[in-house]
Amino acid sequence: MKKSTKLMTSGSISKIIIAFAIPIFLGNLFQQLYNTVDSLVVGNFVNKEALAAITSCGPLIFLLVGLFAGIFVGAGVVISKYFGKNEPENVKLAIHTAVAFALVSSVILTIAGYFATPFILHLMGTPDDVYEGAKTYIQIYFLGISGLIMYNSAAGILQAMGDSKHPLYFLIVASLINIILDIVFVVYLGFGIAGTAYATIIGQAVSAILSYKILFKSHDLFRVNIKEIRFNKNMLKQILSIGIPSGLQNSVISIANIFVQASVNSFGSIAMAGNGAYIRIQGFVFIPITSFALSITTFTSQNLGAGEYDRVKKASRFSFITAMVLSESIGAILYVFMPTLLTFFSKNPEVLAVGLSKAYLTLPFFVFLALSHVMAGLYRGAGKSIVPMVVMFSIWCIFRVIFIVVALSIHRDIRILFAAYPITWSISSIIFIIYYFKVDWMGIKKLKITEEQKAY
Repeated sequence: MKKSTKLMTSGSISKIIIAFAIPIFLGNLFQQLYNTVDSLVVGNFVNKEALAAITSCGPLIFLLVGLFAGIFVGAGVVISKYFGKNEPENVKLAIHTAVAFALVSSVILTIAGYFATPFILHLMGTPDDVYEGAKTYIQIYFLGISGLIMYNSAAGILQAMGDSKHPLYFLIVASLINIILDIVFVVYLGFGIAGTAYATIIGQAVSAILSYKILFKSHDLFRVNIKEIRFNKNMLKQILSIGIPSGLQNSVISIANIFVQASVNSFGSIAMAGNGAYIRIQGFVFIPITSFALSITTFTSQNLGAGEYDRVKKASRFSFITAMVLSESIGAILYVFMPTLLTFFSKNPEVLAVGLSKAYLTLPFFVFLALSHVMAGLYRGAGKSIVPMVVMFSIWCIFRVIFIVVALSIHRDIRILFAAYPITWSISSIIFIIYYFKVDWMGIKKLKITEEQKAY
């Protein structure tokens, strides 16, 4: 069997990062496509209330999933580090600990997500005409959340070992299944919003099964043995020390987004539908951003583990520039064609007006969103996950919420709410840039001091 693992500690930096990022890019593209199909089918074959319901679920879902997804980022950093150090036994311990955590997380999130849904929807001020649809979608989604968690854990393991192709293949299969079932369940069988939820969890389950099939049967270093799946105290500590700050970062951003969504909800179902339609389209700009953020995290972990500090610096600059150029280029294209794209989701003039107002306020500033996310990925790969957590919590959560509350109290206009995004993206980018140049985030000075002490 051809080896799937790949060390990133030698060879062309740009080629390695691009080769690793392309499968992630394509995977994210397919994932965004099936998320978009969910909204397209519901918006065209159900009604605008159903569209508002399904698109308003995002912040709540990400709130509960984000914490665990962040922990799997921590697992990937630990696995990559030991892979870069060429310590196979520690790689195996980290992998089996990550799998054990995924299994426990699946049970917890299924129960917590299902029963917390009504409370959080009420907390978000979800309108009555949207509430039942949103509740139905989210509760079904969480009943099948284990598929998403197990797929993400397997994808994290494979990507940490330098294999970003297999996760792509499985995600493509899941996306196609989801799209086909969306059409069958909603258009032909009339299941309504529940049909989109069932289609999603079935697709996720298939991707998880395929991912673990390769982990169980592989002869590579990432092979998973059922008998070895257990928590290793040392590995769990390392994973959580990096993963919890990453997870909390995701969670606090989600809490802020839930507050923002509550503010959008206060403008009614038309505003919710317009905002939600734009978010689905905006997701395509996130694709290169998340691809390079994940690539630089894995690259940094492996190369710092191998002591290749210069490669990390060169890779970081290449990733920053490439992600910024790609995201802004896609943003510019969407800016031009946004009036046409929004009509695929709804023909309602008021819904379209809301979507366009957010597009014109945010798309020109995606360069700052790209920079913030990729720099956060760099710092997580360096084991400094607390840094992006603090910055995101301070700026994307606290400052954003305060800005919205104060601004809307002065002048109630939904465009003020939308303006909070580019403002906070810009501030976090400035902070990350200062940290990059002013702080020893790779630990080079600390290493030199240690070496000098040994010399004496």
